[in-house]
Amino acid sequence: MTDKDEAQAVPMRFESMRQVDVPKGRDGKHKKIVLQVLSDISHLEPGSALKIPLSELPDSKENIRSALSRATKQREIEIATSSDENFLYVWKA
Repeated sequence: MTDKDEAQAVPMRFESMRQVDVPKGRDGKHKKIVLQVLSDISHLEPGSALKIPLSELPDSKENIRSALSRATKQREIEIATSSDENFLYVWKA
C-alpha cells in the first residue's frame, strides 16, 4: 500500500472549502479603521495629530496600534502614537 492509498483510506478530519473563498492576508476586523486612519493621516498638516476616541475603536488600542504599525511599515509611512484614558493620538513622525 502506498502513501497515497493510506491517505485515501483515512477519512478527512477537517472540513474543506473552495480556495477562492479562503480569506486573504490581513483583511480582517482592523482593515476598515486602519484604512480610515491612514486616509485621515494623509490630510494632516505638519504639527497636527489625529484624536481618535477609544470608544470608537473596534478593538483594543494595543491591537489597533499593532495593525497600524504593520500597515504603515508596508507603505513606508512613519507615524507616532500616544494615548490617554479616552483617546488614541496618531501623527506623522
